[in-house]
Amino acid sequence: MAQKGVQLDRETFSCSICMDLLKDPVAIPCGHSYCMKCIKGFWDGEDEKKIHSCPQCRQSFTPRPVLLKNTMLAALVEELKKTGLQAAPADHCYAGAEDVACDVCTGRKRRACKSCLQCLASYCDQHLQGHYDVAPLKKHKLLGPSKKLQENFCSRHDEVMKMFCRTDQQCICYLCSVDEHKGHDTVSAAAERTERQRELEGSRENIQQRIQDREKEVKLLQQEVEAFNGSADKAVEDSEKMFTELIRLMEKRSSDVKQQVRSQQKSEVSRVKELQEKLEQEMAELKRRDAELKLLSHTEDHNQFLHNYPSLSALSEPTHSSSINIRPLSYFEDVTAALSAVRDKLQDVLREEWTNVSPTEVDVLLSAAEPTTRAGFLKYSQEITLDPNTAHTKLLLSEGSRKATFMKQQQSYSSHPDRFTDYPQVLSRESLTGRCYWEVEQRGEGVSVAVAYKNISRAGIWGECGFGLNDKSWALICNQKSYSFLYNRIITPVSGPQSSRVGVYLDHRAGILSFYSISETMTLLHRVQTTFTQPLHAGVRIQYDGTTAELCKPEIA
Repeated sequence: MAQKGVQLDRETFSCSICMDLLKDPVAIPCGHSYCMKCIKGFWDGEDEKKIHSCPQCRQSFTPRPVLLKNTMLAALVEELKKTGLQAAPADHCYAGAEDVACDVCTGRKRRACKSCLQCLASYCDQHLQGHYDVAPLKKHKLLGPSKKLQENFCSRHDEVMKMFCRTDQQCICYLCSVDEHKGHDTVSAAAERTERQRELEGSRENIQQRIQDREKEVKLLQQEVEAFNGSADKAVEDSEKMFTELIRLMEKRSSDVKQQVRSQQKSEVSRVKELQEKLEQEMAELKRRDAELKLLSHTEDHNQFLHNYPSLSALSEPTHSSSINIRPLSYFEDVTAALSAVRDKLQDVLREEWTNVSPTEVDVLLSAAEPTTRAGFLKYSQEITLDPNTAHTKLLLSEGSRKATFMKQQQSYSSHPDRFTDYPQVLSRESLTGRCYWEVEQRGEGVSVAVAYKNISRAGIWGECGFGLNDKSWALICNQKSYSFLYNRIITPVSGPQSSRVGVYLDHRAGILSFYSISETMTLLHRVQTTFTQPLHAGVRIQYDGTTAELCKPEIA
């Protein structure tokens, strides 16, 4: 155990280029440390590119950093040498079955620390020294130990393959480029690697974003299951209490209602769990794919990278989960209310009106699913206009009171108790209930698309009246490069494609408020699941001079 600890400490204070304890240690901007001589030699080989990078993390620096000896690290290394860390265990330097052996060693071969793409050979730390001391060898390309160096060698011309033919999608040597690949689109292998690396990083970012999205959606699905179960349990409990007060004739009806609720519960929970399983499977696939791409991105050998890159399968299409809808806890309250009314009037209307609370009516009480296409949303389009009596004096209304523009000069509106006085915002004339949809076209910076209750305060700079700064309004803040959602002074960053048009979908009864980015497709930006206690009004707030926001005319789907 002591020997293992000593070796770990030695590697911690070793230079990753010469594989020895640090000599005149320097720390470069990315934080990695090297021998001053080693990193100078490495960067000398990169001078032609005018971009210098870290051999470990590949971060690039322009211009070439000035190197200064790290005196504290140097003193620490010297102190460690005195404690006996200079000597490694006897077997540490020799190649094992899984190691790359030094091609120069005779007898028992030492473990290689570097491979040379020009020499097509691997070297231990002793035999590698010439590549740091001999001028012609200093220009050779060194990389981590590799067992596949011969795959970099052109079998036709016995030359190192330093080029890549984009026409035939294969690595070639310079003789191939003037022979059978003459006239083809050819570039250096390093240049092609850079391009493919950029694509790979983009793919990884996409995968990681999808993983995050799926994790959020799985949580939403779990919340939907819990909400649905809780609502169903409460509905069953309440219906049983009321049915016990009825005569024996009602016992069968009680059983029917219970069965209908449970049937709906089972159906919805089954649907949600099936979608949840699909999302979890997709996350597992994405994580596996991300691991493959990460491993490939760390491959130092350009040819191995380019050889393995096409073999990675394309990503599968993402699971569409726009139908995720968290049900409110009051999901079955309408059933309870209907049964309560029947109980009170039972003596008079039992025979004639019983069908009003038949279990078949439960289907009517369930909210319809949110649309998945713009055509589906447009079916709920509503004509909305702005109320001049609520408009702040810095806002000019036009286009039939559908467009608001922020003006430097105050407008000559008459005094009215509904007018906002502290924030440049305005509400719609129309109150919104049921299911409705509208779109807002914005020009400029700093537009907030909002909904609010009619009784929101009209004055008060500390949030009493500002959209999103209280519990009576919800606002999506639209800037040129970002979105954010604001409610009750809590701001939530929102990701999504930038667009000048935002769609708003409201299902008042279900407590759903959704904001969408509108371009060629609709992209969900943010969804609110709550309980609305009053009718809502559409609203906009404009922060900067010349910026406009217009409530678009309803389109025919």
